Amino acid sequence: MTHHQPKIDLSPKVSDEIRKTTCYMCACRCGINVHMKDGKVAYIEGNRDHPVNQGVLCAKGSSGIMQVNAPSRLRAPLKRVGPRGSGQFEEISWEEALTLATDWLAPIREEAPEKLAFFTGRDQSQSFTSFWAQAFGTPNYAAHGGFCSVNMAAGGIYTMGGAFWEFGQPDWDHAKLFMLFGVAEDHDSNPIKMGLGKLKARGAKVIGVNPIRSGYNAVADEWVGITPGTDGLFILSLVHCLLKAGKIDLEYLTWYTDAPCLVNCDPNSEEYGLILRDEEGRALVWDRIERRPRCYDKPDVCPDLGGTWVNEGIEHKSVFQFMVERYLSDEYSPEAVAERCGVPAGKIRAIANELARVAFEEAFEIQQEWTDFRGKKHKVMKGRPVAMHAMRGISAHANGFQTCRALHTLQILLGTVEVPGGFRFKPPYPKPVEAHPTPHCKSQPGRPLDGPHLGFVRGPEHLALKEDGTPARIDKAFSWENPMSAHGLMHMVISNAHAGDPYEIDTLFMYMANMSWNSSMNTKGVMEMLTDKGEDGEYVIPRIIYSDAYSSEMVAYADLVLPDTTYLERHDCISLLDRPICEADGAADAIRWPVIEPDRDVKGFQSMLCDLGARLGLPGFVNEDGSQKYADYGDYITNHIRRPGVGPLFGWRMGEDGKEQPGRGAANPDQLQRYIDNGGFHLQHVPDAARYYKPWNMEYQDWAVKMGLFDVPHPYLFTLYCEPMRKFQLAAEGHGERQPPEHLRARIKATMDPLPIWWDTVEANRGAEYPVHALTQRPMAMYHSWGSQNAWLRQIHGQNPLYVPTKIWEENGFAEGDWARVTSPHGEIVVPVAHMAALNANTVWTWNAIGKRKGAWALEEDAPEATKGFLLNHLIHELLPEKGDGLRWSNSDPITGQAAWFDLRVRIEKAAAPAESQPAFDPIASPVGHGPKVNRQKVG
Repeated sequence: MTHHQPKIDLSPKVSDEIRKTTCYMCACRCGINVHMKDGKVAYIEGNRDHPVNQGVLCAKGSSGIMQVNAPSRLRAPLKRVGPRGSGQFEEISWEEALTLATDWLAPIREEAPEKLAFFTGRDQSQSFTSFWAQAFGTPNYAAHGGFCSVNMAAGGIYTMGGAFWEFGQPDWDHAKLFMLFGVAEDHDSNPIKMGLGKLKARGAKVIGVNPIRSGYNAVADEWVGITPGTDGLFILSLVHCLLKAGKIDLEYLTWYTDAPCLVNCDPNSEEYGLILRDEEGRALVWDRIERRPRCYDKPDVCPDLGGTWVNEGIEHKSVFQFMVERYLSDEYSPEAVAERCGVPAGKIRAIANELARVAFEEAFEIQQEWTDFRGKKHKVMKGRPVAMHAMRGISAHANGFQTCRALHTLQILLGTVEVPGGFRFKPPYPKPVEAHPTPHCKSQPGRPLDGPHLGFVRGPEHLALKEDGTPARIDKAFSWENPMSAHGLMHMVISNAHAGDPYEIDTLFMYMANMSWNSSMNTKGVMEMLTDKGEDGEYVIPRIIYSDAYSSEMVAYADLVLPDTTYLERHDCISLLDRPICEADGAADAIRWPVIEPDRDVKGFQSMLCDLGARLGLPGFVNEDGSQKYADYGDYITNHIRRPGVGPLFGWRMGEDGKEQPGRGAANPDQLQRYIDNGGFHLQHVPDAARYYKPWNMEYQDWAVKMGLFDVPHPYLFTLYCEPMRKFQLAAEGHGERQPPEHLRARIKATMDPLPIWWDTVEANRGAEYPVHALTQRPMAMYHSWGSQNAWLRQIHGQNPLYVPTKIWEENGFAEGDWARVTSPHGEIVVPVAHMAALNANTVWTWNAIGKRKGAWALEEDAPEATKGFLLNHLIHELLPEKGDGLRWSNSDPITGQAAWFDLRVRIEKAAAPAESQPAFDPIASPVGHGPKVNRQKVG
């Protein structure tokens, strides 16, 4: 019988060759194996040897094939021939495009470099793009962090030298209790999924704190459906409970934090409220043995958490005493906060009890010796198996910076940071604020900027201000309005440039930042700003240069389009100088390389900048004879030296003996090939004695210097009491040479408290008139705008409803298939609704960036993304509602300037179903046409 059966190849040959590189379908930067057949990409799978994902790959990563073959890919440089916003272009050559860009930019650099605003999106090469901008001389550079998660990053670095995600990770192997705060499923998705698998396998408990129960929160053992924007209050109530019960790690606080440091309590002092220091500027603690103030790092010092020093009649108290006095106040009791947080008082107490029980009753030890920075040798590493993770959900609020600091304070009080079972840093972190640069803004004609654009201010002396006290940057970063804005305010660039506030610009140069659509608040208003003309008939923003790989909505608003490659056609550097792929047990970096060649007339953006930089004669981009220094980005990655022995990549550098070595060393012409041969990455494991206690562990500090992470050891104390914030308060109180404007004094004094505080953002957003919270989340299958043009991923999220909780659903009489009108202080949308029970009772939400504008992304004009998909961005404004004082108040955190996306308040009511989601905009012309009705690919 069998001789009649067809022969089936049960193991078909998938590929002729496997090329290993790094994924770019989200920011995880997983390792991937790209299977090639007949010179084309046939299949993408995870690289099992890669430290980030260990072979795990998500839907996004696997669907990279569709990204590389997307019909929306730009094909050649474009020059605008129709009105801005029309999408009408002509294709031109690269020579013409770069000549035009040079003709526009060269006069700016020679006359007023600040007239160039250069801002980039999720390019993951910020150490390079900032280097280019610094060479140009403009102070106006930043990336997307200002509207993404700067509160998380800055809050962590100012408190403990690092934060979540790219800075650190839970100790997945030892944690027994894991809490997530405001984490959507797009963030660090594969490592978190793998980690959750480990926790579940060991029986660890997972608690999810999020208004929305989806993704990670859906698999949590306990879900806390908190009211948006109240996370800080909830966390400080947990702190209250722990302090009241005495369940804090006193030993940890004594030796590794500033809790015992003495605060100047003399109200007549110019340093009132600052840490007392010796003549060399080192913090003082009260020594419980010698009964006198001493430097915190003396080998024989014995700090006293409750110590006080009476000097000349003034009693100076420790940081810890200030914390106890504040957080034991009844205003932080569970009963006082429960209603505002939407969390019952009993649940708050139960979670605090569980944190204490696991941290202290399930503590353990690892038998590993180590030596701290005071020279004390320890026989063991003490573990507290409570780990935490948080992201944009708690940071994208006007109170987000202080909320993030509150969460880090909670971890520190429990002694769960950099210990077994807790939160662990990823090299090159931790790094104290003092190890980071301060921001620079001195712009001079024909000269490079005087230093890095972005950094961490230590006080008013580091603000980016002109001599007259006005902001030196177009986004007003590092000004009195947002003093500690470590990542800039990208969401304010277009609005400020249009308003000429603080000054007018000539050219807006953006990369991979879809600012005319899903990356902007006030989307309709931004489109109008980009096309607005003055009385002279010229555009208010005279020139716009834009680079992207795809025909996004923003392309239509450019005067010149410089087409980028897709991620499999380019060199990229995931560098220790930037946003590396490290894990807690090892320093690692990675590359992308052209596993395929482009079939279009496109250039990698960074390679294009090497060419443009040379044409402009920028220092660092030309040799002494004026010739181009770097042929392309790959050449830059290999040969650029940032400081002696340190370049973009730390693997396979050249030692003095001519042999390859990790860490410090000379440039190696074969370095990129070494990475390619190793699967696209390099990894150096942290020595066993250095795996934990990194900020205070001299084995780690010395290893970090050897690897080139630091130039000198940087041991430091965690900062529960943030002195830079107190310095700004002092200025607002009238001290110091630099003084804030009168209208900002009260806000600075109120918000820039050196100990974490919480304030309600409801009133500022007219919450009495708009009683419902409205949020967005990115789905796991999408990243930014890219996913909803992807032929595979579109089948998962082709359109998005507005999810409505049971209470609001029933109040409005909604039924399946209904639509709603959603109104905010700034606009209205009409969209389809869906019922969701697992949702905070006063919150509606939707997936972000699904909705598309007709004509963009090569989608048909009747595509579901363009007719049923929608954005909440139309309801959000970059400015707060009018206060009646005539001032432009940014809808941002007043400390860092992070966009307060999640403070949005709305009204919702049933509406008749329109033909398509509202608002609807006229189609834009597509410079690449539309994709085929059927998208098939057969390789081999």
